[in-house]
Amino acid sequence: MIDDSPEFARLKDLVESSLVGLLPEVDGKSKTLFEAMRYTLRTPGKRIRPVLLLLACELAGGDAREAAPYACAVEFVHNYSLIHDDLPAMDDDDLRRGEPTNHKVYGEAMAILAGDGLLSAAFELIHKDYLLYLDDAAGLKRRIRAGAEIARGCGCRGMIAGQVADIEAENRAVSAEMLDYIHINKTASLIRAAILAGAYLGGAKPDMIENLSVFGENLGLSFQIADDILDVTGAAETLGKTPGKDERAHKATYPSLHGTEASYRRLGELTERAVHAIQRGGGDEGRVDLFISLARELARRTR
Repeated sequence: MIDDSPEFARLKDLVESSLVGLLPEVDGKSKTLFEAMRYTLRTPGKRIRPVLLLLACELAGGDAREAAPYACAVEFVHNYSLIHDDLPAMDDDDLRRGEPTNHKVYGEAMAILAGDGLLSAAFELIHKDYLLYLDDAAGLKRRIRAGAEIARGCGCRGMIAGQVADIEAENRAVSAEMLDYIHINKTASLIRAAILAGAYLGGAKPDMIENLSVFGENLGLSFQIADDILDVTGAAETLGKTPGKDERAHKATYPSLHGTEASYRRLGELTERAVHAIQRGGGDEGRVDLFISLARELARRTR
């Protein structure tokens, strides 16, 4: 298992040790907000997006410790999206990572604000890092490119666009092209953005950027197809969330449009496309192998 890899564990530990400590200091009068933000951040997760960012940074020749604020910012953004996704107005779920969802603990209003707080904290963290490089034009340029990728990946031309399309597709027949649009934006855009942000921070050359972009999009799309399949085949005990809710909400998913068998085939094809892209990109062989292991294990995960 990839979690047993010392290199994966090293990068994940870097995220875990930094995550809560990099939240902004919150005034005592806003204590509940901080507690709600911290509640979701501290619930054990895979931390795939920030690890991918750190790994891409190292693949490009950078220092993962310098990229840690950006990795944590991506995890802030991801956790904000989970809090909002679970709300009754969105996916309406009571369980996340095996624990009660944020709004079940703190109420809907506080959960909305906790998500807002995490999103704004992500960009506060990124901009604080910019300020450290005002006298280093090259370093600042790399960081601005990284921040711009994260902003685009989670914004109205990325994750939010995909979420809107996902909602509007409920109870409707959608084309295969539209389903890919939903998944590429809703899920793949932030995964791709995290990888490219890490690559820019590490000083990657254009050819590596291009291959990592292809890797990220294919990995992200395969990640969401695996989620679609698990919603049909998984159990709450292993998933850590409620299975079967896509069908109950009449959502557009790969199994609903193509069937489970074809979805597995597409998952395998996308995973191998990601593998071929990372193999073309160059860089340290050990880190390339870790990217490949991640892609293949995420495709066959059970949660």
